[in-house]
Amino acid sequence: MKDTIRTLTEAFGPSGYEGPVREIIADLIKDYVDEVSTDVMGNLIAVKQGSAEGKKIMFSAHADEIGIVVTHIDEKGFLRFTNVGGLHVETLVGSRVRFASGLIGVVYREKGELKDLALDKLYIDIGAESEEGAREMVKVGEFGIIHREFADLGNRLIAKSMDDRIGCAVLVEAIKQLEKSPNTLYFVFSSQEEVGLRGARTSAFTINPDLGIAIDVTLTGDVPEGPRMAVSLGGGAAIKVKDSSMITHPKVKEFLTKLAADNKIPHQFEVLERGGTDAGAIHLTREGILAGTISVPCRYVHTASEMVDIRDVQACVELVKAVANADLAVLM
Repeated sequence: MKDTIRTLTEAFGPSGYEGPVREIIADLIKDYVDEVSTDVMGNLIAVKQGSAEGKKIMFSAHADEIGIVVTHIDEKGFLRFTNVGGLHVETLVGSRVRFASGLIGVVYREKGELKDLALDKLYIDIGAESEEGAREMVKVGEFGIIHREFADLGNRLIAKSMDDRIGCAVLVEAIKQLEKSPNTLYFVFSSQEEVGLRGARTSAFTINPDLGIAIDVTLTGDVPEGPRMAVSLGGGAAIKVKDSSMITHPKVKEFLTKLAADNKIPHQFEVLERGGTDAGAIHLTREGILAGTISVPCRYVHTASEMVDIRDVQACVELVKAVANADLAVLM
């Protein structure tokens, strides 16, 4: 599974340009599902057919990652840019960016007080010696990602784009392990989550599931002077209680909790003060859809070095499998 995580996290796929990630995932799962398709929004949707008496369950993990888009090229060949999703400005200075072509650039800042640091004070150096030279390498409007390699520390793994390639890895592994399910399962690798939960909204409308479950990362409270949050690496799958985009329906929270307990899956409860997941879009689709989130605890979210624990990842795989095989009558 670590090889899958490495491949997915190192892939290029900012919001709206998830194609390379989509191709990797499609290749990984094609032999384990009944159907694979891509919709207009760029969502990859895989289906495992269940029995006629079963329900429709949608699992959604977003394939996109935060990134940048070039807004201007100056006369010396330096690039100005803006964010695609939630970038932490203070983590960008000295970081590298990568474009779809493989071109690498360095982010740095203008002179001035650090307290005044903002995106419009940053630039990207791609090694060009002139505006003309830069324009031969990159164009205004071109998207890039924060570049960083995967690192294996044993139980702990570090990479850029764990948010949410780790959720994608959970679904890939669950797809491979699941045999015949009583329910028809829709695995959505959604687009443009980082810029407004967009892909999940349209795919949920199309699928109209009886239950929607997002697989995403969540913050932790286990670092020095970190947030007062009862989620930690190694504590198991995190069952979402609420975030900025939704309050999990009590029935869904109880359903996930009982499944985790009955299957002896390590779990904890997540109350996220800020942020949201695909479930926030799913539960507001059509006349409303029962939805919840299974979260992978993650340190340093929205940086180039997001950290997860492989044991939590495995717990999330087990909980996804338990949901897939569950009788949803208790929710109806």
